[in-house]
Amino acid sequence: MGSGLVELLIRNGYLKSEPIIRAFNEITRADFVPPEFEQQAEADIPLPIGYGQAISQPTTVAIMFELLDPHPGQRILDVGSGSGWTSALLGNIVGSEGKVAAIELLPELHEMTKRNVEKFGLMSSGIVECVIGDGHQGYAPLQPYDRILVSAAADEVPQALKDQLVVGGKIVIPVHNHLTYLEKRGEKDFYKEEFPGFVFVPLVQKSL
Repeated sequence: MGSGLVELLIRNGYLKSEPIIRAFNEITRADFVPPEFEQQAEADIPLPIGYGQAISQPTTVAIMFELLDPHPGQRILDVGSGSGWTSALLGNIVGSEGKVAAIELLPELHEMTKRNVEKFGLMSSGIVECVIGDGHQGYAPLQPYDRILVSAAADEVPQALKDQLVVGGKIVIPVHNHLTYLEKRGEKDFYKEEFPGFVFVPLVQKSL
């Protein structure tokens, strides 16, 4: 993503944290959109990536990342990795001491995630692990997580995600069209804030 859009997000107060700003500058959004949309990758709009899914609007991603507050060295679950942009941004932030599990249900998008994330060497370095699976179930093999990001709307916060989070950890997830922030303060104690006015594609679930 070019500096123009990053500067706009900073100026409008959406991007504030140094590690997140650096990731937005280094992980260019154009690398995660279909070729026919590359010219629009700089625009602050969601773009289709195929299979009924979309890459989120940069403003929305900036808001979600600032709420999530990722840090170097953390273990992060990225649910609904799509074309891989959020996974690569998170991989850039956690660095070589951290780990990102990028989970995607649709095989075609899982392949897209792998292809795009590896443009930045984040898979071969072992920072990002891409898996096919149902995000509602989280990804148990790499738990517990310091942070969990969900980029598609659920009907509620899945219990598996709450269980796989460390005490002190944070989840950012759209529930219907509210962006929901959860902080785990004890095994069963969650602090919650809701921010209305967002639109997300639904979180696809494995059909039984």
